[in-house]
Amino acid sequence: MTAASANSTRIGKRFAELRADGELGLIPYITAGDPTLDATLQFVLALAEAGADVIELGVPFSDPLADGPTIQRASERALKSGTTLAGVLELVRQIRKASQVPLVLFSYYNPILQMGLEKFATGAANAGADGVLATDLTPEESEEYRGILHTHGLDTVFLAAPTSSDDRLKIISAASSGFVYLISRTGVTGAKDSLSDELPALLRRVHQFTELPVAVGFGISLPGHVSVLGGLADAAVVGSALVSEIEKATSVDMAVAALRERVRALKEAARYGLSKREATR
Repeated sequence: MTAASANSTRIGKRFAELRADGELGLIPYITAGDPTLDATLQFVLALAEAGADVIELGVPFSDPLADGPTIQRASERALKSGTTLAGVLELVRQIRKASQVPLVLFSYYNPILQMGLEKFATGAANAGADGVLATDLTPEESEEYRGILHTHGLDTVFLAAPTSSDDRLKIISAASSGFVYLISRTGVTGAKDSLSDELPALLRRVHQFTELPVAVGFGISLPGHVSVLGGLADAAVVGSALVSEIEKATSVDMAVAALRERVRALKEAARYGLSKREATR
C-alpha cells in the first residue's frame, strides 16, 4: 500500500480531512482490557464523541520494552482481567456497531505471530480495524507482515525516533502507510512537563522523507503540548495521561467522564494552536 492509496482507509480519509481543514489530529491511546474489555468499549466511544480522530488500542503484553510504568500497570491489569488478542479483535467488532472512528491496534509482535499473520490480518480486517503498529517489529524484517496486512486493507504504522538516521527514516517511511509515528524523545512512554527543544527540527527532517502524515507521541500530555505541535506535526498521540485517568478513577463512569473532559480540552488546544499560528502568519 502506497501513501497515495492509503486514502482508501479510514485512517487515510481522516487525515485527508484534517489536512483539508488545516487541523491537527488527536490520537488517544488506551490499553484494551484495562480494567475490562466492556469498560474499554465505553472508553472508546467516549473518546470518539469527545473529538478523537484516530484511536490506538493497546494489546496488553507481559514483557513490554518501550512502555513506561503507567502503561505497564495498565497491561498488568488488562492481562489479569483475561484480555487476549482475540478478545481485543472482538472488542473492535463491538466498537464498529456504534462508531466508525479509525482504530489502530498497538501491539508487540509476539501476540500477532502466535496467532498467525494470516489469521490475525483476516480477523482484524473483518472486525473493522484500520491499521496495526507492531512496536518491536523492524521495517527490515516486516516484508511478509506488510504484504499480508496490506492485502487485507490494513495500514502498517512504524516508529521513527530522534536517533533514526536519514537512511533509516527512508526505510521507515517506505514501510509505513496511514501515518508515521514519531517518538518525540528517547526513553519510554510517560507524561512530561515539556517537549524537547529539538522536536521542530526533527519533524522537519522526517517530513523530508515522507508525504504521509506524521503523528508525534511519547510525553504528550497537556493542551500546551498539543498547541505547540500545531503547524509542525499532523497529529498528537496522547497515551499515559489518559491511561492515568483510568487508573485513578474509582468507577468506569468516572473514568468515562475524565477521558471525555481531557480529550475535549486536548482537541480544543489542537484547533486553537493552529488558528493562532494562522493569525500570526
